[in-house]
Amino acid sequence: MSTRTACIVARSGAAGARPGVWKDRRVSAITFSEPAPSALLLLGRGVDLASERGVECVGDLPAPSDPDLVARARAARAALGSRAFVLGHHYQRDEVIEFADVTGDSFKLAREAAARPDAEFILFCGVHFMAESADILTSDQQQVILPDLAAGCSMADMAAIDQVEDAWDVLVDAGLAESTVPVTYMNSAASIKAFTGRHGGTICTSSNAHVALRWAFDKVGGLGATGKVLFMPDQHLGRNTAVQQLGLSLDDCVVFDPRKPGGGLTTQQLRDARMILWRGHCSVHGRFSVRNVTDMRAAVPDVTVIVHPECQHEVVLAADLVGSTEYIVKALDAAAPGSSWAVGTELNLVRRLAAAHPDKNIHYLDSTVCFCSTMNRIDLPHLVWAMESLVAGRPVNRIVVDPDDAHWARVALDQMLALPGY
Repeated sequence: MSTRTACIVARSGAAGARPGVWKDRRVSAITFSEPAPSALLLLGRGVDLASERGVECVGDLPAPSDPDLVARARAARAALGSRAFVLGHHYQRDEVIEFADVTGDSFKLAREAAARPDAEFILFCGVHFMAESADILTSDQQQVILPDLAAGCSMADMAAIDQVEDAWDVLVDAGLAESTVPVTYMNSAASIKAFTGRHGGTICTSSNAHVALRWAFDKVGGLGATGKVLFMPDQHLGRNTAVQQLGLSLDDCVVFDPRKPGGGLTTQQLRDARMILWRGHCSVHGRFSVRNVTDMRAAVPDVTVIVHPECQHEVVLAADLVGSTEYIVKALDAAAPGSSWAVGTELNLVRRLAAAHPDKNIHYLDSTVCFCSTMNRIDLPHLVWAMESLVAGRPVNRIVVDPDDAHWARVALDQMLALPGY
């Protein structure tokens, strides 16, 4: 366990803070223990068809202990030059981020890829649905490469296209489909985005979910009417946005469980609902609890708790600030020196923020370490293998979305881009 001691001087105000949250506070030195890093297995090497999405690596990966691995990565990156554009999601390991041309959240990176039409290869250091979005938004002449095909997303995989189509049939049978608009989170498979486009819905990100929901409700009579939104696949983002930002109540929300007949809901429950939330969640953000918040406040006086809206509703209520990954990054960048923060999002990002801001006291909200296991499948051996394969003229792990799915997913993505704020 590593221990840090700091003197905290909290600000009297912060952009985006809730009224009454901040006060003038000054405390003496405190001591807090950060969670220790855990060993990460080299995943997706060789044949591992039982893993999420399955994987077969063609050829041997460099050994993770290879002392020349960084040098090989630099040599391969230099050899590819402008032919390749490397994208690194915020949750990636530092060893991967070092070679990223751009870092950001999923949609920012997909848009960055689309803005590089001259790049022959887009190496997406993220997870499968992100690479799919990049393929949808780039030209047919560009090849999107995912260094490890086993880098899936547990949340995205909680909504399979056959389940979603069955759920829509339930709404059709109940006479509710015409008054329901699908809104799908960016963290979803291309087939689910395509379903959304076919049914007149839109995609959203965690930063513009409130805009997307308001647009969707306006299509079916507005917030004061009886129209509905089918929100997929993260129930927590949908619930938190509807209640905290749109003023709906928890009673307006129901959870559709695709593993149960009729989603586990009666026709009357569906009729009474305004938000039909898919039963899905993020395996990282879903870990945080109210006890984490109370324990952190007890351990670090005057700490400001900032969490992602994928957290459970009770955690969002207990936090001081709530926002997307980009919001969290900007909040920490703008924070006053000496201020103390507990961050409820993926640990790789929290560590990177702490390293970038040594003048601030930054803690991980949970008491135990939780990396995004699928995101961490992208490691330096996989990145080196992918880049060296491209240098040798053997593109590997290309992500190609079905053309019809790509068309309708693009319709839904374009609808999001047409929303206010984009």
